Amino acid sequence: MGVIRHVVCAMSGGVDSSVSALLLKRMGYHVTGVFMKNWDSHDEKGVCSSERDCEDAYKVCKMLDMPFHQVSYIKEYWHEVFSNLLREYEKGRTPNPDIMCNKHIKFKHFYQYAVNTLGADAIATGHYARTSQEDEEVFQQKHVPPPRTLFRDRFEIRKPARLYQGADRVKDQTFFLSQISQDALRHTLFPLAGLTKDFVKKIAAEASFQHVLKKKESMGICFIGERDFENFILEYLEPKPGNFVSIEDGKIMGQHKGWFTLTLGQRARIGGKEDPWFVVDKDITTGDVFVGPTTNHPALLRDTLQTDRFHWIAEEPPVELVHTQMMECHFRFNNRMPLTPCTVTLNLDGSVWVMMKEPLRAMTPGQFAVLYKGDECLGSGKIIRLGPTKFTLQKGQNCTNCHPEDTNHQHPEPVS
Repeated sequence: MGVIRHVVCAMSGGVDSSVSALLLKRMGYHVTGVFMKNWDSHDEKGVCSSERDCEDAYKVCKMLDMPFHQVSYIKEYWHEVFSNLLREYEKGRTPNPDIMCNKHIKFKHFYQYAVNTLGADAIATGHYARTSQEDEEVFQQKHVPPPRTLFRDRFEIRKPARLYQGADRVKDQTFFLSQISQDALRHTLFPLAGLTKDFVKKIAAEASFQHVLKKKESMGICFIGERDFENFILEYLEPKPGNFVSIEDGKIMGQHKGWFTLTLGQRARIGGKEDPWFVVDKDITTGDVFVGPTTNHPALLRDTLQTDRFHWIAEEPPVELVHTQMMECHFRFNNRMPLTPCTVTLNLDGSVWVMMKEPLRAMTPGQFAVLYKGDECLGSGKIIRLGPTKFTLQKGQNCTNCHPEDTNHQHPEPVS
């Protein structure tokens, strides 16, 4: 009889991780379940949801005759995810805590705990995603520390693990995994890779996991959950009231409690206004939040962005991009949006420019630009700069066509 591999499965108390553990057991692995506690508070009804989730995870492990552990990453989550989230909001950006949580908590601290403390041969999560590796290949990987220099040894022959979209394209979660390390990916199993959500629920029902089946789908900020965002963020950041200002004529439309409570594209709650107005830009120096009267206002439409240093999951950019500095692929900055064709340009500092064929609505600094080539998720970079809006370009066009005396009546657009 061969060696029985030890897999440590992240258990959230939800249906996806519960079925993942069940499938791993059916594959013959020795499976250990671990519940991560990353946030220390009660929900808005006064119920500690993490305790309830932990009990649900423990119940599944007991049903499957699996060892169960609980580990706290409250301190790590605060320093590496949540503090960064607050800093980003203060800068006027809109961060993505789910991507950063996977990068720093699940695929760094949890991965290291599973391997170094529990002696795991591999970890598993309930994400809808798949890799280029067969399961047995995962167990043959050795731990390789990340390179200390910008580039790894050119003489090192290595076949990187690649991240692909799961079979269920609606539930695909590669967007949220776009910042994880190559080392963690090489040691990860995704048992739900080839399954749809409906089939996962069917497996859970047949396994009598009724207590997790009846739970609502987890939403909201990673590990914090669904809350009234404005009230929640104002618990941690001082209110900084400012004006809602019309992007079209500079008229003050109303007041807000702080630019960090608002993001581009959302409906602005302006008292006394029957018609909807939408956030199109923010000026954190004055505290003004600029609004437009339509959901697809030209001030929300752009076709170009720049990221910070791009994180390539395979550790290096695609050969095509290295050779020509340009590449055609697909892109999204929001998990729910369809993949959009784009052209990527690689810069010397490792950042990329992403140019779309058609303008997109509400591209937002702080979000992540995630690139895809076919089914493969290539990685992501944080959006740090945006190209001009359609509104700006239209104003420029109008300005070149108008008489010189008319230019004094143009209203400048704020800088993102």
